[in-house]
Amino acid sequence: MHNSPDKPKPTDEQVAICEYVRKEKGNLQVNALAGGGKTSTVEMMMEKTSEPTLYMAFNKDVVKEAKERLPSGVEIRTFNSMGNECWKKGNGKADVNLKKTNELLKVAIYEYKGTDRQELSDSWWDITGAIHMAKHLGYVPEGKFPSARRLCDHQTLCSRIENRLSPLCLEVVDNVLFASIKAAYAGAIDLDDQIYMPALFGGSYKRFPLIYVDERQDLSPTNVALLERLIPKTSGRLVEVGDRWQAIYAFRGAETDGMRTSKAKFNMHEMPLSYSFRCPEAIVRAVHWHVPHMKWIKTGGIYEELQVLDPADIPNGAAIICRNNAPLFRAAFALLSRKRSVQVAGSDIGPKILRLLGKVGTSGDSSEDLMLKIDGWCDEQLQSTNSPQTILDQAECMKVFASWGNTFDQAVGYAKHIFGQQGTIKLTTGHKAKGAEWDTVYHLDKHLLSKEEQDLNLKYVITTRAKQELFEITTKELQW
Repeated sequence: MHNSPDKPKPTDEQVAICEYVRKEKGNLQVNALAGGGKTSTVEMMMEKTSEPTLYMAFNKDVVKEAKERLPSGVEIRTFNSMGNECWKKGNGKADVNLKKTNELLKVAIYEYKGTDRQELSDSWWDITGAIHMAKHLGYVPEGKFPSARRLCDHQTLCSRIENRLSPLCLEVVDNVLFASIKAAYAGAIDLDDQIYMPALFGGSYKRFPLIYVDERQDLSPTNVALLERLIPKTSGRLVEVGDRWQAIYAFRGAETDGMRTSKAKFNMHEMPLSYSFRCPEAIVRAVHWHVPHMKWIKTGGIYEELQVLDPADIPNGAAIICRNNAPLFRAAFALLSRKRSVQVAGSDIGPKILRLLGKVGTSGDSSEDLMLKIDGWCDEQLQSTNSPQTILDQAECMKVFASWGNTFDQAVGYAKHIFGQQGTIKLTTGHKAKGAEWDTVYHLDKHLLSKEEQDLNLKYVITTRAKQELFEITTKELQW
């Protein structure tokens, strides 16, 4: 095994994995813990690969890194790009329209009148969210397209969407999905269709004798269904790399126990990557409550619970990570008031909060009126949601901005100001932090994490973003 001077010596686990790939013929599942050198290990595994090989990952950044590091003969793709090719070759046409779902929903709502149309318009984002979830889970409207492969029934879909929908809204979800599938056959697809259509409805599939799948814990049922289409039934071999303790994306359609399910389905031999090259001893010990077999390469590090924090002491380039968004916005205001430079991560949360503010309040509302309206909106939403913590966080986000302005217009102005910052201290949720790393990490308000499996995994993800120092602190101590 090649070991260049600028690379660390392979661990015994890495050596054993490479030996298994070269000498054995079975399927392999590599359980790679946070910072475990998974890309380096895949690179080692592929050093002497001569057969046609496909490498697929969910995340574009992971694929970008793989293209820089893996052998040139390996085909490296995201699931979306591979699915798009399969559908285009099989269907003859695949033009991507990012606004497709919104356009179809607008047409569908127009078919209704009066209070029905108003209810559907008010539920716009919940309906589009349900459509996205349906495509990730593999739901096909009942009684339609009998030859399609169905992965999810109506009841399962309803249990996984964020907010409970009325029968009218669910009817429109089915109507839009039906129209969307017909449009895909006519050549108009969106990003979800790139996987949904070839996974469930057919296509032209290039099969590979050896397939590597990265980020296995993040795959949805339709991702897996597409993968199965690419594996030769008698001679294909599958190597999966992932971390079952980093499974945190059930809210967007990922399988909740995908790696265990996959291990059984494909009769996979499991091998570990348990040494973290990223996290020093103190950080690794801080996750032993959840992942007791994790090991460290580097000694030292700092893991500490703070009772007070001076904004001047936060180094540039550090990250503040929280489960929820509202505490991050409060921290951002506090840091800005002390002349620190901040950036709130995420391209989706800003427009969502601004949309909600516009839905709840109106220009001319006082701060007090807006607060009362937010409370009313929150109480109403909590009556029909599968995710109360999300609703509470959204309400608290709106209250953060309402509390900093005297009027509705000032609240919106403050929100736009925060979302427009491009500073040096990163504020991000744990879900958005996955895949990133910083020398210094502050975990804000860890008490917001529940005892549910996805949140326990999220705490592990947040902790292991730290390369040197991890500090835990609450919003109470951030009231500078």
